Amino acid sequence: MANEYDVIIIGGGPAGLSAGIYTARTRLKTLLIEKGMIGGKMAEAELIDNYPGFPEGISGLKLAELMHQQAVKYDLETLYATVASVTVRDGTKLVKTDQGDFTASSVIITGGSERQRLNVPGEKKLTGRGVSYCANCDAPFFQDQPVAVVGGGNVAISEALHLTKFTSKISVIHRRDQLRATEALQEKAFAEPRIKFVLDTVVEAIEGNETLESLKLRQVKTGNISHLKVKGVFISVGLMPNTDYLRDLLPLDKHGNIITNEKMETEIPGIFAAGDIRRNSIRQAIAASGDGAVAAIYAKQFISE
Repeated sequence: MANEYDVIIIGGGPAGLSAGIYTARTRLKTLLIEKGMIGGKMAEAELIDNYPGFPEGISGLKLAELMHQQAVKYDLETLYATVASVTVRDGTKLVKTDQGDFTASSVIITGGSERQRLNVPGEKKLTGRGVSYCANCDAPFFQDQPVAVVGGGNVAISEALHLTKFTSKISVIHRRDQLRATEALQEKAFAEPRIKFVLDTVVEAIEGNETLESLKLRQVKTGNISHLKVKGVFISVGLMPNTDYLRDLLPLDKHGNIITNEKMETEIPGIFAAGDIRRNSIRQAIAASGDGAVAAIYAKQFISE
């Protein structure tokens, strides 16, 4: 049957692409399913300068394209679809999508994560009208305008630095008194005169009628309320794993991440998980790629046995 595969990979980020290279290269009939852009969150990165083999750095989008080309060379098939469920019957895995149903002997889940929302008043209403979750995607819309970035980790500070190419001023709002980003990123950000830091502060509401006008802020230690006028806000406060459709299938940790062993195996034989979606991932492209390779090798072993 055309919809029968040896391996189905759910997610086209670095973990899924690496898994696809390994399974397709060993002549396992492999289908990679991606609901958005090949590369996942990696594709949003303007520059990745810590991936081995690229001493000058490489854009996340370009790295994703190269990895995909390499897998396709070995006859990896790619489907752009949203997965609704995964079920198991007599050892066969059934993957239901909005583009049809597919079966496989083994499934490797590499669906990554989505940006976490603040869940404050005004956020949903003004998403796409000043509220964004991707600076690489939307920065050009805010040319020479003041914006804010919410968050203090690597992604947040990287986005703030990217925004300096377009916007007039960036206010980085972080709930703690210290950033969580690496020292190298912090040094770059502190040296940039257009980036200002608003620490010990949380966003209470996102204000505006048709478009974003201001942020209602609360100082954590004093409780003082203030309003920051901005035209855009980029929210980068963490990631939520894409595992809602798996809650009835696999055990997840308290954050929704898939629990695996060192072989990337879940408790269901033949189902593996790799990359940001698994418990204890360090959320780095190089680690996700390694996870994908491990999952692929043991998926091959599972099928062979």
